[in-house]
Amino acid sequence: MICAIDVTLAYGKRILFKDVNIKFTPGNCYGLIGANGAGKSTFLKILAGDIESDSGIVSVGQRERIAVLRQDHFAFDEEIVLNTVIMGYEKLYKNMFERDALYAKPDFSEEDGNRAGELEVEFGEMNGYDAEPEAAILLNSLGIAEGLHPKKMKELEGGEKVRVLLAQALFGNPDILLLDEPTNNLDIKSIAWLEDFLYRFKNTVIVVSHDRHFMNQVCTHVADIDFGKILVYMGNYDFWYQASQLNLKQKLAENKKTSDRATELKAFIQRFSSNASKSRQATSRKKLLEKLTIEDIPVSYRKYPFICFKPERPCGNVILEVEGLTKAIDGEKVLNNVSFIVNGGDKIVFAGENTLAKTTLFQILAGEMEPDIGTFRWGKTISHSYFPKEHSSYFKGDRTLIDWLLQFAPPKEGEHFARTFLGRMLFSGEEAVKKIKVLSGGEKVRCMLSRMMLSKSNVLMMDDPTNHLDLESITSLNNSLSKFQEVILFTSHDHEFVNTLVNRIIEITPNGVIDRLMTFDEYIESTEVAKIREAMKKKAA
Repeated sequence: MICAIDVTLAYGKRILFKDVNIKFTPGNCYGLIGANGAGKSTFLKILAGDIESDSGIVSVGQRERIAVLRQDHFAFDEEIVLNTVIMGYEKLYKNMFERDALYAKPDFSEEDGNRAGELEVEFGEMNGYDAEPEAAILLNSLGIAEGLHPKKMKELEGGEKVRVLLAQALFGNPDILLLDEPTNNLDIKSIAWLEDFLYRFKNTVIVVSHDRHFMNQVCTHVADIDFGKILVYMGNYDFWYQASQLNLKQKLAENKKTSDRATELKAFIQRFSSNASKSRQATSRKKLLEKLTIEDIPVSYRKYPFICFKPERPCGNVILEVEGLTKAIDGEKVLNNVSFIVNGGDKIVFAGENTLAKTTLFQILAGEMEPDIGTFRWGKTISHSYFPKEHSSYFKGDRTLIDWLLQFAPPKEGEHFARTFLGRMLFSGEEAVKKIKVLSGGEKVRCMLSRMMLSKSNVLMMDDPTNHLDLESITSLNNSLSKFQEVILFTSHDHEFVNTLVNRIIEITPNGVIDRLMTFDEYIESTEVAKIREAMKKKAA
């Protein structure tokens, strides 16, 4: 069990949270939510003891161990992968290190023997003899092949390092598990495995995530950071959303009722205060009016950008025809004979384990790259807009946000138009004249979405558009795309985002494509798709 007692933290005049009192109990998984900048990751660091609050304390049960998903992907570069996982249980790893050092001594003394005996007892109590097999199982479950286990961390790719650090946090059955964005860089299978792991986990979990489906699957409670407070709701993310919206509506309705009653009383008092026969009633109503209070509803940190895609014209009969696209990058074939036809109203998610293959396909369709073999043809009525996964090249130089946006606006529009548009995308006041080179990841994504909106295209191509966005922006984007009547081609690791949009799935495999009209949940559970995938592998072999 871990408790926050009267915890307060402020940066300058801005209070992130004040006098927070929360008890996180075993057997529960708490989803920590809040707008960007609300202090989610900061609160986790306070619980972990990595930073101190301005006031208050964090209390942890006696002898309980906290495990944290570390964010520094280079901290363990010189360590062996398997050892990096075991280092998540610091006491156990120190025991192993000391034991190995003792047994390696050429002049092993009686005193060394006594110490080794003590270490062996401790080692057994911590299940140390199962440490390496447990670490290997965790790594394998998260997609880190056995061949990588003896390598140094610096030999792994960025996404692989993230998975090793997740295994490190999960290792050794910690009493309290703190996870900040644990699904980043995980594929569908790994996320499903993690959901099952946390579902079966008997201790305390506190998790920050922008993946709504993941939160719904694992969370028993939601801890909401807003209004300078942290309130805990029972239930998953969807339940919190419904409950919080209902609570806000009730407060607004009560305030309106009180305001209407006050208006009615004031009108009576004004009309009859000078009337002798009604003076007693007027005085009575004055007393009633003084007792009426309208509850102050604090301003939420949550902001929802206004995202709306309006095509200039609908798609015609011919949208996109792709025939036999093949492409190799650095000698490795990432696309192999990819063919498909896009139809009106298609909302297609491109699936598959190789993210480079999907990005390469989009780059070819956007005209940024040439295929080695094969052709594609856009219809004459089609205007397409592309959201690339890597978009840093759009934000170089000293332009302000206003100047940047006006590049993509209609020719006659000026600063007023840009400020209005940017305001709806949560860049108000002085933020509209920020330099584009200092924008955060989430701000850049909102800018790229603004660019797409201004294009008024009837085909939207999006390569992982929810990366870096907070839950509010993801919700706005999700709702907008759900209303879009034309064609969407996209990739995403956000289960909820995909499942609420898609009506067709094209899986890119090393041996061609699997093309099915179905929901995303149906696709994941489909035994037919699994059989086709295996048959394609055998045929290629």
